Amino acid sequence: MSTVTVSDPIPLSASESFEQIYREYAPLVYRTVWGVLGSREDAEDVLQAIFLRLLRREFPPDLQRNPKAYLYRAAVNESLNILRARRRQPVLVDDSERSEVPATSSSSACDEEMDRRLHQAIARLSPEAAEVLILRYMHSKSTAEIGNMLGVSRTVIGVRLFRARARLKKLLRVHLEES
Repeated sequence: MSTVTVSDPIPLSASESFEQIYREYAPLVYRTVWGVLGSREDAEDVLQAIFLRLLRREFPPDLQRNPKAYLYRAAVNESLNILRARRRQPVLVDDSERSEVPATSSSSACDEEMDRRLHQAIARLSPEAAEVLILRYMHSKSTAEIGNMLGVSRTVIGVRLFRARARLKKLLRVHLEES
């Protein structure tokens, strides 16, 4: 069991502020990470890492201005970092583990494979492109809402979405041809 030691005691007001931010935005961070990575365990790990990082240092000005946008962006960036790291490191599967996996229907196996390919393709996108796709399709945000969160116009978001979908389609097509 590990414990985290904070070198300087946090003033009560900062502690209360941190707790309020955690209670209000932890579900958003969790859903975002789970949507990108598709794993409950990974979502919990990233959630903990983000808030521990905040606890260990002063609140950045971006967090104070717009905590929802700051934490959402932190969740997306950390999730994409994990996907990129996994892509660089090959996963070795023991044959004994493979035989213990229960048989699944072909449609669910196909869905799992498509999800895996989709996550890999999203990891290859730029953080900005991945972010607008996740906001639009995983969080069902409108272009106006995304624009407000990111501080850009609806037109810019529309262009980013168009380009991100085109790039994602191309990446998926290339990945399917390689298989």
